[in-house]
Amino acid sequence: MPRITPFLWFDTQAEEAAEFYCSIFPNSKITGVSHYSDAGPLPAGTAMTVSFVLDGQELTALNGGPHFKLTEAFSLSISCADQDEVDHYWEKLTADGGEESQCGWLKDRYGLSWQVIPAGMEEIIGGDDPERVQRAMQAMFGMKKLDLAALQAAADGSGHGSGAG
Repeated sequence: MPRITPFLWFDTQAEEAAEFYCSIFPNSKITGVSHYSDAGPLPAGTAMTVSFVLDGQELTALNGGPHFKLTEAFSLSISCADQDEVDHYWEKLTADGGEESQCGWLKDRYGLSWQVIPAGMEEIIGGDDPERVQRAMQAMFGMKKLDLAALQAAADGSGHGSGAG
């Protein structure tokens, strides 16, 4: 079977970013680093690719220079077991220059976009009751970091969401 591995382009911070990500997620490690030779385009000895695993998901980071930038058009989604996990990953990934966005999205200090999603989101924003879905969606659009209790309360009609973030 083919293996699909996300391949992330960085300017020169691929190894630093991979180390940062591995420090946040359990069961994670760098599995290999290749380096540029005198053929360039970056100085010889500079990390070219960094292979790593984040809790079972294989990824590769490339130091490709300034030609391309990471954008929100690609993100990694974290399925969190509960609000404590949402809070943990949100705090770690927005630290030291990361940016909060909207509806559970953030950008880390390297420019990689993440979605930090609590368990139960599909049940809250999906389903057969359009009014319930509308209330939950309206609450979600007012949030940066997702607040599962506030979303549930909004869906149930007992609250309007806290706008947590």
